[in-house]
Amino acid sequence: MTNAPTLLGYVGAVAGSSISVRQYEGIASGIAIIGGRSYRVGQVGSFVRIPQGYHDLYGIISDVGATATPETLVNAQARGERWMKVQLVGEVIETTFERGISQYPAINDQVHLVVEGDLGRIYGNADAGQVTIGRLSGAESIPVRVDLDKLVTRHSAVLGSTGSGKSTTVTSLLRSLSVGQGEGAGFPNARVLLIDIHGEYGRALGEVARVFRVNPLEGEFPLYVPYWALDLGDLLAFLLGKTDEKALTAVQDRILQMKANTVANGAYPGADPNSLTSESPLPFSLKSLWFTLIDPELKTWNENTQQTSARTAAGDAETLMPPTYPLPGIGGATPFANKSNVLSIRRQLDQLRSRLLDRQFDFMLRPGPWEPNLEGAPESDLPQLLESWLGHDRPITVLDLSGVPSSVLMRLIGGILNVIYEALFWGRERPEGGRQRPLLVVMEEAHRYLGRDDASLARDAVQRIVKEGRKFGIGAMIVSQRPSEIDDTILSQCGTFFSLRLSNAADRSKVQAALPDSLSGIVDSLPVLRTGEAVITGEAAKLPVRCRITLPEEGKRPSSEDPLVAQSWCKDRGAEDYSALTAAWRSQNPRWTED
Repeated sequence: MTNAPTLLGYVGAVAGSSISVRQYEGIASGIAIIGGRSYRVGQVGSFVRIPQGYHDLYGIISDVGATATPETLVNAQARGERWMKVQLVGEVIETTFERGISQYPAINDQVHLVVEGDLGRIYGNADAGQVTIGRLSGAESIPVRVDLDKLVTRHSAVLGSTGSGKSTTVTSLLRSLSVGQGEGAGFPNARVLLIDIHGEYGRALGEVARVFRVNPLEGEFPLYVPYWALDLGDLLAFLLGKTDEKALTAVQDRILQMKANTVANGAYPGADPNSLTSESPLPFSLKSLWFTLIDPELKTWNENTQQTSARTAAGDAETLMPPTYPLPGIGGATPFANKSNVLSIRRQLDQLRSRLLDRQFDFMLRPGPWEPNLEGAPESDLPQLLESWLGHDRPITVLDLSGVPSSVLMRLIGGILNVIYEALFWGRERPEGGRQRPLLVVMEEAHRYLGRDDASLARDAVQRIVKEGRKFGIGAMIVSQRPSEIDDTILSQCGTFFSLRLSNAADRSKVQAALPDSLSGIVDSLPVLRTGEAVITGEAAKLPVRCRITLPEEGKRPSSEDPLVAQSWCKDRGAEDYSALTAAWRSQNPRWTED
C-alpha cells in the first residue's frame, strides 16, 4: 500500500473532529493522474479517505503547510511544512455513507486521495434523487450532485458578493432540477416559483418557465395580484395611510359586509357565511367601498332634521367621481352638515382614490379578470390565479417584479408568499397541494425584504415557510449578496448553503456561524473563489464540496452581466433619443416602445 498512487500521508495527531496528516515524502504536489483522471493533490477543500478495515472515514482538507503542523511538535525539522489539517465529516460502512463518525483513526493510519470511485459510493447516482449541478473544483472530471429532497424540504441559501455568479448559479440550479444539464436528468414535473426583483431570469429560463411581468413581452403573461387576496391590514395601510383605530374598524366591518354579500350572490365553494372574517380571501370592490365611505363625509342636508339630501350630482363609483353636495352653511344656515356614519377620513379616502387612479398600481388594484365589478363579482377567482402560477405545463414560474413601484414592492412580495403558503397549507392533502407536489420558492435579493429590523409581511411569511413549510411541501431558497443583513431566524433554518465569493468579513462570519460543519479553512477560502465557483455544505451535500457550477449555454444566462465599459466607450456613438428614455422612466417600463 506504500506505493498506492492515492496515498497522501499518515495520521500524525488526532484532536476531536480534526486530524493532522504528515504528507508522504514520495508525493509530488500539483496534479496526479489516476485511472486516466486528473486530481489536484493537497488542495484546501479536497477530500481524503482513511481506511479503517471494513469501513472508511472521510474528511476534507482545511489547512496545508506549516500552520497545519501540530502545536506539540517543537522540533523544527519535525514541524516542516509537509502537514495537512483534515476535518472529519463522515464514513462509509460497507456501501452506505453517513454523516458523523463512529470511531477515530489511529496514529500512522494511511490517508488517501479520494478518487471518482470513492465519490460514487458517497453520492450514489442521479437516479436516486440526485441533481448534477457542476464539477468538483479539485477534480473536474467528477460531477457534483446534491440531494433534491433535502434541497427543497430543508431549505437552502445561495450567498455571494456582487459579481460572484449568484444569478448564474441560480439559473443553473433551476435548469438542472427541471430539465437537467450535462450528465444529469431533470425532473419535468418540478414546481418552482421564482420571485425576480430585477427582471434577470425571463430570458434565461424562457423555454422552461412561464414568465409573468407587469409589462409583458412577447410570450410572457401579464402579472396580476388581486388586492382582495392580500393581507387586509397591510392593504389598508397602503391605501388609506395612517388611520385611527375606530375608523379602521368601521372600514373593516364594511368590507366584511361586502364579502358576505359576495358569498350570498355567488358560488364560492368552502366559504361559510357564518364564519367569514374581513381577512377571508373573497373579492370585494374597492370602488364601491370608496363610494360608500365618501358619501357620508361629503353629504349635506336641506334641513337640520336630515330628511332631504342637498345632493346636486349623484357621482359615479365606476369612474370614481364623488357625489356633489353644497358646502355646509355657516352657523345655522342651510345646508346642514351630515352627522350619520361620519368617520372623518376624508384625507384617507382621497388617498384611496388617488391610488385607484394611479396606473402604475393597476396590476394590483385593477387586476384584469380578477377585478370585481361594483357588486363584488370578478370574472376569475383564486383557483384561476393559483392555476396560472402553479398549475401550468412548465416546471418554473417567474414572477418578474421589475416593473413594480418600490413603494408597494415589499407588501406585494409578502402578499404573494402569503397567498402561496395559505393555499398549499390548507390544500396539503389535495393532488395539487404541497405534499403531493412540493413547491420550491426562490427569493432573489432577499436582503431587501428579509432584514433583521424589518417588521414586514414578507419576513413573517418567509419565517412561516422556513419553520413549517417542510411539513406542507413548501421549500425556500434564499438568494442574497448580504447574508449579514438577513433575519437570523430565516438564515438559521437553511439546511444547505451555496457559498460563492464573499469579500465582506461580516458576511463570511454569518455563513461560518450557520454552517453545519466547522470548516474554518473552507470559509476562509470564500474571498478567493472564482466567479461561478461555490462551496456547498449542508444536508443536500453529503460532503462539503468546492464546486464549479455548470454554466448555462450562451443565450440562456440571466440579464445580470456587467456592461462592457471599455468596449462600449471605444465604439462610435449611435443615435440617442432622450425622449424615449424619459418615456421609459415615466411608464416604469425599461422596454417601452412607442406604438
